[in-house]
Amino acid sequence: MRTALVGTLALIAAGECQAQTIVLDPAVELRARYEHVEQDGSPRKADALTVRVRPSLTARIAGWSALVEAEAVVAPIDRYNDGLNGRASYPIVADPENIELNRAQIRYARSAIAATAGRQRIALADERFVGTAPWRQSEQTFDAVRVNPGQPMGLSVDATYSWNVRTVNGRDGFGARPTAIGGDNLFALANYGTKVGTLTGFAYLVDQDEAAVQNQRLSSQTYGVRFAGSAPVGAIKLGYVASWARQRDYRRNPNRYGADYWLGELSASASGFSALGGYEILGADSGVALTSVQAPLSSAFKFNGWTGKFVTTPADGLRDGYATLGYAVPQFGQLGSLALNATWHDFTSDRAHRHYGSEIDMLATLKHGPKLFSIRYAHYEADNFATDTDKFWVQFDLSI
Repeated sequence: MRTALVGTLALIAAGECQAQTIVLDPAVELRARYEHVEQDGSPRKADALTVRVRPSLTARIAGWSALVEAEAVVAPIDRYNDGLNGRASYPIVADPENIELNRAQIRYARSAIAATAGRQRIALADERFVGTAPWRQSEQTFDAVRVNPGQPMGLSVDATYSWNVRTVNGRDGFGARPTAIGGDNLFALANYGTKVGTLTGFAYLVDQDEAAVQNQRLSSQTYGVRFAGSAPVGAIKLGYVASWARQRDYRRNPNRYGADYWLGELSASASGFSALGGYEILGADSGVALTSVQAPLSSAFKFNGWTGKFVTTPADGLRDGYATLGYAVPQFGQLGSLALNATWHDFTSDRAHRHYGSEIDMLATLKHGPKLFSIRYAHYEADNFATDTDKFWVQFDLSI
């Protein structure tokens, strides 16, 4: 089926693009990041300096485009455990050295329909269940066919079939951290957009068909609904998100479970100041490992704290109450735009209501044209889960 779908798109493209002018668009992304980790229980502190380069070339003709993008990651300072190098005395920084084909896709986009085939980025809704993991130096991509008929205002559909997920472990991945995970993944969203927000019904059928990855216990089917939008109230812009979903086992998952997901979030911004508060529940079933709500294809760094303690949801689930304060200056002298924010998390279990711990995350960014400079710090204080951890990052991004 996957070969037929990709082949059909290619034949249509060949017929429609005759006698048209091809426009070539080269691009390069550069990211350099230093990360320092101190974690109770680890004999050593981790220091990682990693540099990523992503060159790409896009060819456009009529409504069609073809993109090829490579990715290379090197580690000039490699005193860390990347998950593959066996340096267990260091904390994990999951950015191994890598060189690979990151994306190779053909895309058609005209008026009320778009379709993409090949290795591509897929980021759905807030990326809670399906995303690209953009924080990692090697991002998560999908070998897939995706179609998007409809308009942002009114009814639209987003449907994807993915037969292979390229992980953040890179080409040298193996065992429980493989290069890729095969499976028949199906993602479908039906959206209805209005002036005050978008109502979305979604289904994420995740098939982790790789026995070395948790014995296929991360295969799940998640069905739910989400509403997200914003509205002005005087000089204040209000934002709101509400979501509920039910997750169950899927395909070859040997566990049998059912658990609920909940999210509620409110935000307000005015005159450069912003505030956000939210509460997220990744529910638990029986307290058996991997029978709580799991999101193995999410952009995990965005959720539940930057120290990464809850990338895999604990057996008793997770409740995360969080609040963020921020301030942004559109023009900070000759240096560009400045943004500051701090987020506090309080973590408890869904079952038995045990206090896991708390975390503070702080970020400062300075953006000037295509250049972005950022400093981050995160501190996790353990109570009944994991260990105290401090992380510090300095990062530079350039896109040309």
